[in-house]
Amino acid sequence: MPKFIYTAKRVSTGETLGGEVEAKDERSLAQDLRSQGLLLTSHRKSDETPTIQVRLFDRFKRVPLKEKMSFTRNLSVMVASGLTISRAVKNLSLQTQNATFKTILDDVYEDLQAGKTLSDGLSKYPNVFDELFVSMVYVGEVGGSLEQVLDILALQLEKENELSSKVRGALIYPAVILSAMAGIGVLMLTYILPKITGVFKDMNVELPQSTLFIMSMSDFLRDHWIISFVLVVGIVVGVKSFYGTVMGRHFFDGIFVRLPIIGNIVMKVNCARFARVYGSLLGSGVSVVNALSIVSRTLGNVLYRDAIMAAVGDVQKGVELSQAIGQYPLIFPVLVPQIIEVGEETGKTEIVLGHLASYYEDEVSQITKNMSSIIEPILMLVIGVGVGFFAIAMLQPIYSVMDSIQ
Repeated sequence: MPKFIYTAKRVSTGETLGGEVEAKDERSLAQDLRSQGLLLTSHRKSDETPTIQVRLFDRFKRVPLKEKMSFTRNLSVMVASGLTISRAVKNLSLQTQNATFKTILDDVYEDLQAGKTLSDGLSKYPNVFDELFVSMVYVGEVGGSLEQVLDILALQLEKENELSSKVRGALIYPAVILSAMAGIGVLMLTYILPKITGVFKDMNVELPQSTLFIMSMSDFLRDHWIISFVLVVGIVVGVKSFYGTVMGRHFFDGIFVRLPIIGNIVMKVNCARFARVYGSLLGSGVSVVNALSIVSRTLGNVLYRDAIMAAVGDVQKGVELSQAIGQYPLIFPVLVPQIIEVGEETGKTEIVLGHLASYYEDEVSQITKNMSSIIEPILMLVIGVGVGFFAIAMLQPIYSVMDSIQ
């Protein structure tokens, strides 16, 4: 007889259960479960590979992280309250204000009504529900622990949102200052400086190299502004395209890790995400190898991805994870393998990983709080050098003219 993977609700308590059983057909499966006081909500054959058709534009749909956080938390509450998954998804579809997310949830609801599982429906939208999300939902469906898994996912999304918000907030200030400097510099070179340098050109005085350099930049920007614009756009597009290649990712991610201030943030953010995601997967019942494979695809820095994928091969050979990642002291500080080793010895890896994630998240929070006090003197130094160079370049010809008059 074929085997079916199913999810069901206990009629008396509303508890969500799941598992794998043998049955003659779908009708027999529903009857067997009903005799046990269970109501079948979704099922599929265990040897049946789901045929997920991802439409062309589905891959480009994106939903704000806060929408996913709200969906995950509310879905967990509704499932815990005894609602069927399909009804819970329909209710959340009616509540959401995001048109894109509403369309997605309506499609997922239709899949649930057609007998597909929740993980099948979510997997059609990889840009909204990534592999980590879908894999954990699948584990919860099979193990009958969907409510607990959704709680873990909600916490994971909340921590991720908190962490990314702090990092973005810390980078906004220097980005605004540098953008303003660039804008003022272009304005000076194209509108203000030509009026000053016009006087220098009429004088029969030998100009210093710094003044000639600024004058040539001003003339080029004013006379060839289209070429200048295309050149800037080309550089931005070229850098972005190069970063999209394997060589470019290794090049830039390697630089980011080694930068004095940025590197510390990159290290702590990736270590926090690794610990949080890996611990969540282990706590959901995912095997070590599968958990590491999923984690490697969720980390932002390619050096961490390569290290985790290499660790997967070592673990499959019988090497402890603490030893495997201990080979990469540049990206994993000594605290990480030590904490993991403690978890391996005590059998509480997911618990110690949660503590490790919280530690690094607090570290990132502290760094971002002090970011402005660290960056301000650096920005002031850069601004001072730029203004000083400009002032010297403009004042030197004036002093030369005054000397020639005397």
